[in-house]
Amino acid sequence: MAVTAFFIPSFNLMGEGSLKEAILQIKKTGLHNILLVTDQGMVKTGLPEKIAKQLSAEGIKNHLYDGVQPNPTVNNVNAGLKQVKEHGCDAIISIGGGSSHDCAKGIALVATNGGQISDYEGLDKAAKPQLPLIAVNTTAGTASEMTRFCIITDEKRHVKMAIVDKHTTPIISVNDPETMVGMPPSLTAATGMDALTHCVEAYVSTAATPITDACAVKGIEIIGQYLPRAVKDGKDMEARDQMAYAQFLAGMAFNNASLGYVHAMAHQLGGFYNLPHGVCNAVLLPHVEKFNMLHSKHAKDRLAHVAELLGAKEKSAEGAVQAMKTLAKELGIPNGLKELHVKETDFKVLAENAMKDACAITNPVQPTHAQIVEIFAEAM
Repeated sequence: MAVTAFFIPSFNLMGEGSLKEAILQIKKTGLHNILLVTDQGMVKTGLPEKIAKQLSAEGIKNHLYDGVQPNPTVNNVNAGLKQVKEHGCDAIISIGGGSSHDCAKGIALVATNGGQISDYEGLDKAAKPQLPLIAVNTTAGTASEMTRFCIITDEKRHVKMAIVDKHTTPIISVNDPETMVGMPPSLTAATGMDALTHCVEAYVSTAATPITDACAVKGIEIIGQYLPRAVKDGKDMEARDQMAYAQFLAGMAFNNASLGYVHAMAHQLGGFYNLPHGVCNAVLLPHVEKFNMLHSKHAKDRLAHVAELLGAKEKSAEGAVQAMKTLAKELGIPNGLKELHVKETDFKVLAENAMKDACAITNPVQPTHAQIVEIFAEAM
């Protein structure tokens, strides 16, 4: 067996009250001048202000950058980088979901390595570790708070750049379900389906290992059981807590086994139309996995297991695909790409860009350009 590596933050805090503990851990690191990276929606919740006060009470200087967009851009990274330089920050705390964490990773990476964030598109392009990053997670889906993946939209090319680099891994991740209670049902559903996609793609990946399999399998099991509950009642703390664990397991899986064409294609939809990442994944997931099961015995066998984990009536790959569709419908996910105003005339360029995406490499089978176009068409 080839040599494999396993990437994860060196310190991870889980469960109710973990945010309070994180502040104490930050103080112990000796960091004293921190940029808080978040979005304006998160500012309205009061959480960044709460964290700022807790840091100040511990004698830690902090500054706020709240310009992160839902699909963080090169300009967002540059704006945050400017604040790091102006204030002489020695660390960053990201507060929110995947957008805040990804933007913070981009800022932190360029702060120490120089150049532009586009210089690091692809696999392991950075020479030095980024600024120390503490990621406070408020959604149960992307797992960006603990991965080496950083997705930044290049506004000029209208594509999402996949930056996969061990140097973008945060030093501390925080998953406190108390910070997730305020997520609306639609966001809970979209991020939860994102986590499911991470598990499934990591499980059928060509780079899967027994370790990533264990994480993916348990993640799928928990998501099938608790995601509908979290969407139905956002104050169901058991469901919130379990989904925090599930998305973390999903992150452990795909952070090391990588992903596949669901993400490769979803990145293009997000970059081209500025669409929500989790929703794009949820719509594409059954269609990409249907293609995979028809062209890969490895994927077909593993998807049959996914059907069992999701409690599908039919314990087969076909049953898994149907279970994914049923779950998405139950959670109120849009029925197809047409509802997201995707245009068939863009399929060719979307497919071309998907084939260049770093996530495509570990898909269980490599589709042709024409087959990718066909998958987009079926997902309409």
